[in-house]
Amino acid sequence: MNREMLMLVDAISREKNVERDVVFGAVESALAQATKKLYQGDVDIRVAVDRDSGDYETFRRWHVVPDEAGLQLPDQEILLFEAKEEMPDIEVDEYIEEAVDSVPIGRIGAMAAKQVILQKIRDAEREMLLNDFMSRGEKIFTGTVKRLDKGDIIVEAGRVEGRLRRSEMIAKENLRNGDRVRAMIMEVDLTLRGAPIILSRSAPEFMIELFRQEVPEIEQGLLEIKSCARDPGSRAKIAVLSHDKRVDPIGTCVGVRGTRVNAVTNELAGERVDIVLWSEDPAQFVIGALAPANVSSIVVDEEKHAMDVVVDEENLAIAIGRGGQNVRLASDLTGWKINIMDANESAQKQATETDASRKLFMEKLDVDEEIADILISEGFTSLEEVAYVPISELLEIESFDEDTINELRSRAKDALLTAEIAREEDVESVSQDLRDLAGLDPALIPKLAEAGVHTRDDLADLAVDELTEITGQSADEAKNLILKAREHWFAGQE
Repeated sequence: MNREMLMLVDAISREKNVERDVVFGAVESALAQATKKLYQGDVDIRVAVDRDSGDYETFRRWHVVPDEAGLQLPDQEILLFEAKEEMPDIEVDEYIEEAVDSVPIGRIGAMAAKQVILQKIRDAEREMLLNDFMSRGEKIFTGTVKRLDKGDIIVEAGRVEGRLRRSEMIAKENLRNGDRVRAMIMEVDLTLRGAPIILSRSAPEFMIELFRQEVPEIEQGLLEIKSCARDPGSRAKIAVLSHDKRVDPIGTCVGVRGTRVNAVTNELAGERVDIVLWSEDPAQFVIGALAPANVSSIVVDEEKHAMDVVVDEENLAIAIGRGGQNVRLASDLTGWKINIMDANESAQKQATETDASRKLFMEKLDVDEEIADILISEGFTSLEEVAYVPISELLEIESFDEDTINELRSRAKDALLTAEIAREEDVESVSQDLRDLAGLDPALIPKLAEAGVHTRDDLADLAVDELTEITGQSADEAKNLILKAREHWFAGQE
């Protein structure tokens, strides 16, 4: 049978025009697969075929892993200390092998092996076609709808296929067999059978690439699309920047009589595009992103990475947009959280913040309301600012002399020190069982302590929304942490 296998290898090598070594590799893989079926677990088998005689040996092998890592795949791995008992000079990531009985190939086995070999060769041909396609550097995949596959659309371009998932399509599009489709190449997943190129028509990158193809100035480096936000099939915003003062970025992207932007809109099922001028000034960028609404005033909160945007009553609905679409897209485009409010809401919020600052200064600095109001009117909102802004700025306040300023700075520093000592004492009161909780970031402990969470039970009693408000984690992270904290409640229960 070894002679028969050699003849089979030679025949396939000539028929498929591939190297004998490639076919031998497929034979070894086929024999290894057949041998694995004799074992209960997911073992690792290696087969070595002699290229001249056709004789072959079979080995079961174990991957050497670090002792501290533990065994993730017990049937395929061995800890380093155990491996060293057999081979003292072995290292991590090497293999220990043990010769086992080889599977006789037989006539039926030869046919089964042939099928495996042919499949391996088909996979190699497919990978070669894919590599050739990807080497062209194309970002947009253009092809025709070939078939549906579990809700996904398979798009064919020559002998290469792409997969357009339902979640990556434009909602109101109805694509049918034979329709011509363009989509963005997002990734290549070789584990997917048939169509390994993952496509998207809803990704912001697709719109950016469409504009790049329609607007030569982008390719030339005269213009740049800085960001894009989309509600696929409905509305989108792009932020553009000109690197040449002679080039109008918005007009260039719109094109003569709207030809360029219309070409993109037509490709995306009528999706309307707002073209916004990008600015280094975040406030100016947000104002432009909220167009066509007119902004009355804007307050930037760097710490929370948020902006309070005030618009008059007439512009309120426009700024928010239908279903909050306009403000949501503007927020995605700029990367800032945007709070839209009218003048009354703004005044009310400002009054609340002023009252809080006045109370803080009067209590912590031990000053009267008049001095507190002077600090507020000069733009001070925190003890840190009073304590550590350059003294020259404080000296510019006409109502204060130098002695008053030095006293205010001293009181602010004392108040901050007192608060820090109290915070440290609060953190020290956090129990060791909470500190040792697996998955708890030590940086969160001060936040938990400040919120009165000192034990594992305190954490376990929290609701997910309460923990997210305390720590700023995502809902999933907070949920997992709470479940971890509750594990000891059910220890020993079935």
